[in-house]
Amino acid sequence: MGKRTEIVDVLKAPQIGATITVKGWVRAFRSNRFVALNDGSTFNTVQVVIDPDKIDEETVKRIGFHACIAATGELVESKGSGQAVELMADTIEILGDTDLSEYPLQAKKQSMEFLREKAHFRMRTNTFSAVFRIRHGVAFAINKYFNDKGYYYMHTPIITGSDAEGAGEMFRITTFEPNNAPTAEDGSIDYSQDFFGKATNITVSGQLQAEIGALSLGKVYTFGPTFRAEKSNTSRHLAEFWMIEPEIAFADIYDDMDLAEDFSKYIINYILENYPDDLAFLDKRIQDMEKNMKKELRRPMSLIDTLKFVIDNDFARITYTEAIDILKRSKPYKKGKFEFPVDWGIDLQAEHERWLVEKHFKKPVIVRDYPKDIKAFYMRMNDDEKTVAAMDVLFPGIGEVIGGSQREERLEKLRKRMQEMNVHEDELQWYLDLRRFGGAPHAGFGLGFERIILFITGMANIRDVIPFPRTPGNAEF
Repeated sequence: MGKRTEIVDVLKAPQIGATITVKGWVRAFRSNRFVALNDGSTFNTVQVVIDPDKIDEETVKRIGFHACIAATGELVESKGSGQAVELMADTIEILGDTDLSEYPLQAKKQSMEFLREKAHFRMRTNTFSAVFRIRHGVAFAINKYFNDKGYYYMHTPIITGSDAEGAGEMFRITTFEPNNAPTAEDGSIDYSQDFFGKATNITVSGQLQAEIGALSLGKVYTFGPTFRAEKSNTSRHLAEFWMIEPEIAFADIYDDMDLAEDFSKYIINYILENYPDDLAFLDKRIQDMEKNMKKELRRPMSLIDTLKFVIDNDFARITYTEAIDILKRSKPYKKGKFEFPVDWGIDLQAEHERWLVEKHFKKPVIVRDYPKDIKAFYMRMNDDEKTVAAMDVLFPGIGEVIGGSQREERLEKLRKRMQEMNVHEDELQWYLDLRRFGGAPHAGFGLGFERIILFITGMANIRDVIPFPRTPGNAEF
């Protein structure tokens, strides 16, 4: 058996007449003669042609769906349709059998729910192999973008003593036995005797620590796992997910918006340029699924057109107050078509965000200057004392994808906001120190990694864009 050639290289630069070896998993086997072989290096398969005079009958019988094989032979121009080249196999070696009487996957369409239960095999399907190649591509593009722009990649802690969002719903870290934790005089658990000597959690965000980096190194970004103990069993929630959080010194809300627009366009363009086959398959998959749907339930654009809609348009930029005014003048509002209310002081819902993007502006939208009462304590107070310098980036089909703000660098204003929102100073003294000693204007944002993968792939459920989803009642694999 010769040295393996990856299928991506076989198809990219075919060496007609060469004897090569390919290894991979059987995607299809028809007429006991034609094998569609895939090794994960590309969406596409290479056709391996079995010559019954060269390959014994027992070996042919073992070439089942998703069996793993190695094939060696001459690469020739294909005589059939559907492929440019094919491999005329001289030898076939079975590297891994598949007992089809027990193997849970079959060579037919499987439901997303079923494949989630068999997540150790789902990457072998066309849909999930495409999704996870794109996931890799987006991760690479994110790191390349920030590296090329002079940002430093900062690893912020997963174990933390602070709640960045002030929202609770955090997973507790402890070494105490569940029914034998030491207690203080008032009956509360005495965390001073725990491993870290205090109550600790796993993080919901690396932002506060990233601010430390930005106020030393100038430009940093985090890209790591975050966790939220929110009991939401929806298609948009995970208990474990990944976040990208850039933080920039000497920047205001407008710099923050510029970065968010440039960054999101870059990573989407990178996938359009480098993963055309995977995107084309996912696009056709959606179109096939929507053929029999009512028009109003279909996506407003094809997947690829949706991605181009983002990179080909300058993002509209409006204030929250302007957004509310526009929504209140809209036909859906006047005719009572919106499910959720539209009033100043209430957060925008996905239906409002999508209407602004898809119907009114017909381009992505950045909304800034939100009411202070619906935003976090660290966001910079505007001069009107009613709004903060926060911004959200809105995309078609999904609504908000990026949320960020200029951070409050003025010590007394930050203290006042923390008091108003019951954020304890003693837990975040170091955060206040950043303002007391050499503070500077700075800004940043957060992008949920799975959320942008959901947008780019067109998948309907966030559990299908992370290899092993963690959700209420589910921590398999």
